[in-house]
Amino acid sequence: MSVQIGNINLGDFPLLLAPMEDVSDPPFRFVCKQNGADMMYTEFISSEGLIRDAAKSRQKLDIFEYERPIGIQIFGSDIEHMREATEIASQANPDLIDINYGCPVKNVACRGAGASLLQDIDKMVAMTKAVVEATHLPVTVKTRLGWDDNTKNVEEVAVRLQDVGIKALTIHGRTRSQMYKGVADWTLIRAIKKNPCIKIPIFGNGDIDSPQKAAEWRMEFGVDGMMIGRAAIGYPWIFREIKHFFATGEMLEKPTIAERVEVCRTHLQKSIEWKGPKTGIFEMRRHYSNYFKGIDHFKEYRMKLVTASTFAEINDILLEVADNYSTEMA
Repeated sequence: MSVQIGNINLGDFPLLLAPMEDVSDPPFRFVCKQNGADMMYTEFISSEGLIRDAAKSRQKLDIFEYERPIGIQIFGSDIEHMREATEIASQANPDLIDINYGCPVKNVACRGAGASLLQDIDKMVAMTKAVVEATHLPVTVKTRLGWDDNTKNVEEVAVRLQDVGIKALTIHGRTRSQMYKGVADWTLIRAIKKNPCIKIPIFGNGDIDSPQKAAEWRMEFGVDGMMIGRAAIGYPWIFREIKHFFATGEMLEKPTIAERVEVCRTHLQKSIEWKGPKTGIFEMRRHYSNYFKGIDHFKEYRMKLVTASTFAEINDILLEVADNYSTEMA
């Protein structure tokens, strides 16, 4: 059965790209879309930044037609500011608005936003209601199991947020206090999916890093789809590999060095187009080691890539990598 969020049809088991700070920008989203991501989100955007018209927050509203369906994700601690930010984000014409109640990072959570709202469910519900009422678009939420092991309250959260009108819920299988450590626990996600009161799609997030695990957890936890974050960094092929495995039960060949070079170059070109040469080249530096992870003796090339300052230089290094490693498989 096809998964629907409002009037958005996502197919029978969508794979979502997680909103990741400093990662899920348009250049990265481009290569993930090319490799099979069914729905994507912007990096999370501060409601305060949008209201103040901060350049960095405004730039994160940039979305492109080829990315659809795409959601703009916002976060904040003030209900009125979240309402205003929703109106601003809606004008950028995304397919949906997503609220971040999951970010565990101190400067977000300790300012009363992100995962910290798991400590005040009444406020979370009131904020969600305000966002739903401020837009004509479907509203979805991303959250965690709870603040810590003693407050795993996501089952209550799911029912109450559905009641105020959200159209889908993504749950990361960790508490805020776990940050990204330990193993994600999807048992509560399964419990929510099995709750007869829950009618909206439930997506699982956390630790999906291989096609086999995606297939096992799909069966075991019964979710409507999966959101993938860290496993896609430098490896956008994860989406097509999972889809191929679902369809055939077989593993796709890993990307060749030539493919890695090609996608890395595309990512770089998009980065320069969107941010300009200086910032585009600088911000791409964090991605090289991920694109070529696990390749022997790559350190020397990585040093060259992160010190090169023009597209032509970087392209030459990438061509050299393709030549030198062409006989080896990744």
